[in-house]
Amino acid sequence: MQDAHAAWLRLWRLPGVGPATARAINDDFSHPARFLEASRQVQRHYLTEQAQDTLDRDEQETALATDRAWLAEPDHHLVCWGDDNYPDGLSALPDAPPVLFVHGDPQLLTAAQLALVGSRKPSETGRRNAYEFAEHLAGSGVVITSGLALGSDAAAHQGALDGGGTTIGVMATGPDRLYPARNRELATRIAAKGALVTEFPTGVGVRRHYFPRRNRLLSGLSLGVLVAEAGQRSGSLTTARHALEQGREVFAIPGSIHNPLARGCHQLIREGAKLVEVAGDVLEELPPLRVSPREPPQASPAASNGDTLDHSYSMLLDALGYDPQPLDLLSQRTGLTADTLSSMLLLLELRGLVASYPGGRYMRVDG
Repeated sequence: MQDAHAAWLRLWRLPGVGPATARAINDDFSHPARFLEASRQVQRHYLTEQAQDTLDRDEQETALATDRAWLAEPDHHLVCWGDDNYPDGLSALPDAPPVLFVHGDPQLLTAAQLALVGSRKPSETGRRNAYEFAEHLAGSGVVITSGLALGSDAAAHQGALDGGGTTIGVMATGPDRLYPARNRELATRIAAKGALVTEFPTGVGVRRHYFPRRNRLLSGLSLGVLVAEAGQRSGSLTTARHALEQGREVFAIPGSIHNPLARGCHQLIREGAKLVEVAGDVLEELPPLRVSPREPPQASPAASNGDTLDHSYSMLLDALGYDPQPLDLLSQRTGLTADTLSSMLLLLELRGLVASYPGGRYMRVDG
């Protein structure tokens, strides 16, 4: 391990040492090892008393040993300020971390990336948009970066992988911990074809206040942020706010005015985010992402699977629209009985043209 890497690991684990303190040490000493060699009197200007005491304790050596053991595993890397694989755009930010733990390909960190985020409990339309936009963009050569959460994040990662592209998962835990555990298989695929990245050292588990830190890293790694779906209190809005503060582009996919999970996107659009209807809108707006063109997916899916539907089924699809509708309202619109509607809706759902929602509601989707 390089001297600078070992020194940054030691400093980064000290209590009270965050990006601002690390930046001050780096600016004043050029090399973290020089700071560790300085007198306690000099270090006192940068470190708390607790941090100074920690430097001399055996438990820090134990913690550092777990970092070294993790880094000794295949495809495990530490990327620090000044390394070739540390992204220039991220390094320029005042709150950039001095170290990044990477499981996978560290060279991807410097590739042109788009962060794609959304709701943890998306609608069927939101999930499909996240998957299909990621699939198209990744298949065109764009690295899709997301937060490895359930819902839209997972759909974006899966879409990127299924599109034959690469994806980066930014974690809010240490590199040896995975949250949520349900995404373990997905995380394995990401590490094999892309990279898992975190600023947190080994042993750090789930803590609520670490997710905003994860979100600012998500946007900091990327040229822009695309929000597929978000409620008004969604963490995706935090990522978008970080992107604006960092001078990144923000894109949002609009949705139905009746969908509460679309209100966050609509709010972003009112505040200046670029409205996105097709994946090509993103590629045109960010020149570094301009790659070989493909037919982009539409943000508002149309119900068609290539088969011809008879009149009654077409009438039902028209009555459904793209908002979840209850059975009694569909009966009023079509004149069909509840039993007939239930049978038709089941067939349409099996064909991928309709999605069912809690409360006996149904919505038209793309087949």
